[in-house]
Amino acid sequence: MHTIKIGGVPEHFNLPWHLTIEDGSYLKNNIQLEWTEYPGGTGAMCEALRNKDIDMAIILTEGIVKDIIAGNPSKIVQTYIQTPLIWGIHVSVHSKYTHLSELQNTKAAISRYGSGSHLMAYVNAQNQKWDTSHLQFEVVKNLDGAVEALTNGKADYFMWEHFTTKPLVDNGTFRRVIDCPTPWPCFVIAVREEVLNTKKEEIKAILDTINTTTTDFKHIPSIDRTLSYRYDQQLEDIQKWLQHTEWSQSLIEKKTLVEVQDYLFNLQIINKKIAPEKLIYDI
Repeated sequence: MHTIKIGGVPEHFNLPWHLTIEDGSYLKNNIQLEWTEYPGGTGAMCEALRNKDIDMAIILTEGIVKDIIAGNPSKIVQTYIQTPLIWGIHVSVHSKYTHLSELQNTKAAISRYGSGSHLMAYVNAQNQKWDTSHLQFEVVKNLDGAVEALTNGKADYFMWEHFTTKPLVDNGTFRRVIDCPTPWPCFVIAVREEVLNTKKEEIKAILDTINTTTTDFKHIPSIDRTLSYRYDQQLEDIQKWLQHTEWSQSLIEKKTLVEVQDYLFNLQIINKKIAPEKLIYDI
């Protein structure tokens, strides 16, 4: 039996992984796939890949591109979610800020440096033509930390996936100011190079299994109700999310990796660009 350790955020995007693990799909290929939740998001998973705590991760495109360039010995083996991630920009329900323009030169809560919440603060600032050198950050680790920071005034706004944070908007903890979608496909599957070199066939079997599931995921009977129940989301919100979310079964396009690097380089988040071939591994 081959043990493969995989990490991902505790969000509805990853239900296909849980369903396939729960029904023993990987065991048929002599693979024990062990899932670890990372509420801290992409920054935490980049660290886990570097530390060999996990072998593969379902991770934000921009975050893993940045970290591979910075020396993370991993490769992107596939796009997982083809559509952009919709980042909600949130403030405390009691905040004096009501418009996006008012958040210029205020402090953003981020899960950690190098995380999606950190990188997207730069993307949003560039979209608004703000001076990104004036961005300020408060590290909060996760969604619970963001609630505390915004409620106590340690930070002014927080960017996190729209539907994951919607219950906090519904219950009067946060107020959403506006949405900010990523300019590229949001989630990819990354694998440590050492694992690709030693367990390539096992990784290929894992991808084949998950791709079979995601191809028909939206057509699973009552999948909207399952998602609503398991992720404590309103059914109508899950239905909206399903409408605009598309899974992928393909390797990320090289032109997308060029675009991501151009964006990160122009924002001075990376100090060099590399050939797209050095970021990917085509199984």
